[in-house]
Amino acid sequence: MMNNLTRGDPARGGPGPEDTQPAIRVRDLRVVRGGREVIPGLTLEVPTGQVVGLLGPSGCGKTTLLRSIVGVQIVASGTIEVLGQAAGNPALRERVAYVTQTASVYPDLTVHENLAYFAAVLMIPRLRVPEAVQAALAAVDLADRGQDRVARLSGGELSRVSLAVALMGEPQVLVLDEPTVGLDPVLRRDLWDLFHRLAAAGATLLVSSHVMDEAGRCDRLLLMREGALLADDTPDGILRETGTDDIESAFLRLVDAAQLDPEETDR
Repeated sequence: MMNNLTRGDPARGGPGPEDTQPAIRVRDLRVVRGGREVIPGLTLEVPTGQVVGLLGPSGCGKTTLLRSIVGVQIVASGTIEVLGQAAGNPALRERVAYVTQTASVYPDLTVHENLAYFAAVLMIPRLRVPEAVQAALAAVDLADRGQDRVARLSGGELSRVSLAVALMGEPQVLVLDEPTVGLDPVLRRDLWDLFHRLAAAGATLLVSSHVMDEAGRCDRLLLMREGALLADDTPDGILRETGTDDIESAFLRLVDAAQLDPEETDR
């Protein structure tokens, strides 16, 4: 069943072997919320076909950045392109999936009914819906919970149902806001394995987290603090650059360096 979620499809505009353009380009992004400058002018790129981690403490602007990338956040200035289109362009609706921290499913419906509903929203052909639903449930290890009412699920199970909904449309870009919060270690491992299978098939995943020990599971890392980037490199590259043995120590060293010389911080 997993092949239904991980196969490449050139007809849908998915990345091919010669496609080296970044999936996401952010240029001089500035966001103001509640009269406070949350993101003061951020520039970054997310490579196609990789699992990119967006790590930083709570309140550093991760969710605001993700909302900006999917086109649901008002920005003060700057540009964002996703798959060559302006963020929020209607042409991206079936190509980009966004999983928020709060489960975006209906509690009074069963898991299966939720997925069937969103399959209709995504205009998946009726004959393909049962297969698509089962494949999505299997991918997030909920194959035996399809008839359960969502209101009776745990927080971790709710998060997995939201991820299953996102996978239904076989998106080219998945933007995931702390998708592993509340999951046990086995499920966290299994989800990260799924993320890498999706990336190997050509999808791009931008995954936020405040848990530094998840950094080693990413192909590339964006370390963020107070709306600014402290680092944009592979995990090994960040460790080499900072001369540290783990990402948490690297992050703290980068924070100290930025405080000593704020002009050197990549804004």
